[in-house]
Amino acid sequence: MNDRTQWLAKVTEKALEPALPIIDPHHHLWDTPGNRYFLDELLADTNTGHNVVATVFVQCGAMHRKDGPEEMRPVGETEFVNGVAAQSASGIYGPMRACVGIVGNADLLLGASVGKVLDAHVAAAPARFKGIRHITAYDSSEGMQNFGGAFKGMLADARFAEGAKELVKRGLAFDSFCFHPQIPELTAFARKVPDLTIILDHFGGPMGIGPYAGKRAEIFAQWKKHMSELATCPNVNIKIGGI
Repeated sequence: MNDRTQWLAKVTEKALEPALPIIDPHHHLWDTPGNRYFLDELLADTNTGHNVVATVFVQCGAMHRKDGPEEMRPVGETEFVNGVAAQSASGIYGPMRACVGIVGNADLLLGASVGKVLDAHVAAAPARFKGIRHITAYDSSEGMQNFGGAFKGMLADARFAEGAKELVKRGLAFDSFCFHPQIPELTAFARKVPDLTIILDHFGGPMGIGPYAGKRAEIFAQWKKHMSELATCPNVNIKIGGI
């Protein structure tokens, strides 16, 4: 039993509605030193009493191509996940269908040029590729972890909006991961590209560490206000997870 399974074994909960069909809309697959999470590990989690019928994979930087143009390397992740989806679709691993939707990665700061990257993703998984996540989570406070080369004002960058319009042209969605102070920026972006389907990940990224520690009530009030404004954008959907 490894550290992960020991930690999970500390608490067991009975499924409240074991017959309710569930699609898990956000999980990852990876193979890093000492940390492997492939189909077997996913099945161990989904086969715990709930009726998980399918899953959606969301980018995590796994299996990028080692060679070739930098902007095309994330297509390797889609190729890899589509293979896992094909394994699951064979039925020999059970009725649950893994990775029926794939959310990959592409650099929207490429502007209109990101179109060729999106087309390569679609070609790699034509039945499963649904969109991209370009992480914009950034906070200038000391000690805060920023992700994926994000920088202040990324969502307002004209190149980012231009790249997003390439998603719209192809009927693809945009998964957003930002921190809670950035929610107004996402609202402005959603209004700038109203035809783009946006999925806000991780409940809007409410933080309670660093300069935000010990300010639960204050942060909740701010988060609630900004989320209420974001909710006026009909093109935005929200996933509750990873809180």
